[in-house]
Amino acid sequence: MPSPTEITVSQLARLIGTPETPTLIDVSIDEAFDDDPRFIPSAKRFAFADIEQIAQDLRGNRVVIYCHKGLKLSQGAAAILRDCGINAETLEGGFCSWRDAGHPLVPAEKLPTRNGQGRTVWVTRHRPKIDRIACPWLIRRFVDPGARFLYVAPSQVLDVADRFAATPFDVEGVFWSHRAERCTFDTMVEEFEISSPALDRLATIIRGADTNKHDLAPQAAGLMAASLGLSRMYRDDLQQLDTGMLLYDAFYRWCRDATDEGHDWPAAVTRS
Repeated sequence: MPSPTEITVSQLARLIGTPETPTLIDVSIDEAFDDDPRFIPSAKRFAFADIEQIAQDLRGNRVVIYCHKGLKLSQGAAAILRDCGINAETLEGGFCSWRDAGHPLVPAEKLPTRNGQGRTVWVTRHRPKIDRIACPWLIRRFVDPGARFLYVAPSQVLDVADRFAATPFDVEGVFWSHRAERCTFDTMVEEFEISSPALDRLATIIRGADTNKHDLAPQAAGLMAASLGLSRMYRDDLQQLDTGMLLYDAFYRWCRDATDEGHDWPAAVTRS
């Protein structure tokens, strides 16, 4: 049975990908990380001995600290954060328990270099519709919650990427883009190795909406309609992204938890 300051692997797995995902910090020593250089989705690394340095930045957040086996490093770091007034827990069994349970792990080599603030930076075409909102949602929920997104004129994407050390996506001729019949969202799910039944179902809906192949999933037409509506509601692409996060949160939760549920009207009337 976990202690009051631990979270189990199954409990954490239910939170990953949702707005309730805790801030995840990997404090494993370099040797342990180098043996298996992968992250629990949305986690970032920080040295256990320096953990107090980021206490102020974590204030108000629910934090989960993990190390290789969930023992002294994570428990000590979490205890220091709690002493600083942070709501910090440890992951029962650490990285090894998460890995052994078969949950997704993000390869460190696929993560772009972080900027001075510890954020990955991405750039794409302005006036997003589907893929250019869906991919930022995926990145923020499963890869880097603090990711920065730059929306610029199509002709300037690659130059901005070069000058601002940003990673281009959803434009022709770059790594993070469409591949044959599959969308950029598909590419990211595959390359970040975060495939799951729910994300695979969502990817099909997004692909159907983004490529105008609504026969792929009944929900594709609805997603396209909602996406086009949002694009008409907002001139500011970042405001559209903020609202779009909620849209994809809802679609993800439907894909994960509600595909077998229907809605009947009129409601059944009980007669005495």
